[in-house]
Amino acid sequence: MEIIRVEKLGKQFGNLNAVNHISFAVSEGEIFGLLGPNGAGKTTTIKMLTTLLPPTSGDATVAGYDIKTAQNEVRKNIGIIFQDPSLDDELTGKENLEFHAILYKIPEEKRNKKIKEVLKLVELEDKADVLVKNYSGGMKRRLEIGRGLVHEPKILFLDEPTIGLDPQTRRHIWEYIKKLNEIHKTTVILTTHYIEEADYLCGRVAFVDHGNIVALDTPKTLKNKLGGDVISIKLNAESHDGFVKNMKNLKWVRTVSQHDDFVNLTVEEGEKRIPELIVLAEKHNVAILSVSLHKPSLEDVFIQYTGKTIREEAGNAKDNMRTRQRWARR
Repeated sequence: MEIIRVEKLGKQFGNLNAVNHISFAVSEGEIFGLLGPNGAGKTTTIKMLTTLLPPTSGDATVAGYDIKTAQNEVRKNIGIIFQDPSLDDELTGKENLEFHAILYKIPEEKRNKKIKEVLKLVELEDKADVLVKNYSGGMKRRLEIGRGLVHEPKILFLDEPTIGLDPQTRRHIWEYIKKLNEIHKTTVILTTHYIEEADYLCGRVAFVDHGNIVALDTPKTLKNKLGGDVISIKLNAESHDGFVKNMKNLKWVRTVSQHDDFVNLTVEEGEKRIPELIVLAEKHNVAILSVSLHKPSLEDVFIQYTGKTIREEAGNAKDNMRTRQRWARR
């Protein structure tokens, strides 16, 4: 059963298409990921679906309610955790949850019970009466996720939930997200630019690049579409167009993508093909600076569809994001 449906949704800031007529659907109980560099349009999409930003074009329903005509009903059915911290540091963990519950008009008896359940879920029972300003970054993030669950939303939106956290704490947050999805059957919409985060958590993932969805499927299917092994070659800065063109004509090469001085090939039996590529490079007087071999990853899929890595996209994406922010303040 679909709990979110998006049809040609778009958002324009001046001449910038932040979100470019995207369409997708999310099933009830699914963990669905929007994966792409910062500024690709992920957060803008989330803001439209959570009624914080009006769309320029298109339509969407969340929990069966239209985001343009039934905003209050949408908000009753969702929880939101955005990138920027929004806890009150001068309140305790319990008081932060209590304040949120009061805003949602949850009766006192049910409120107290739910707060205890949430504190247990995010393993902060022993820190309930500690001021939030004394929490670690990971504890604050867990409390924010717990706060988003107090009013028992059908859908939880997580916008870059582990940004700025150390690897160990990030892994712990992943486990909490999985647990709440399994125990409460909560539908989770996750935005991230961390490849491994999307791969670990999401049942399906949509690649977002410059406001467009360029690929959408399960992580396994997306990786399997490349098939075989991935050989990544770093070439010298001299012209190597002839070498790359010849690689594309090799029968055992499935795909070739190039970004800067790197060429990625998907092939069968990669170990056997590396010596052949070195011989071919020598024929074209091309120096190979390094070679690596690995199984396809979601990063390889992103490169295949966009020609760039997510990390390389981040620089341009930050400029786009600043433009969006300037227009949003007008």
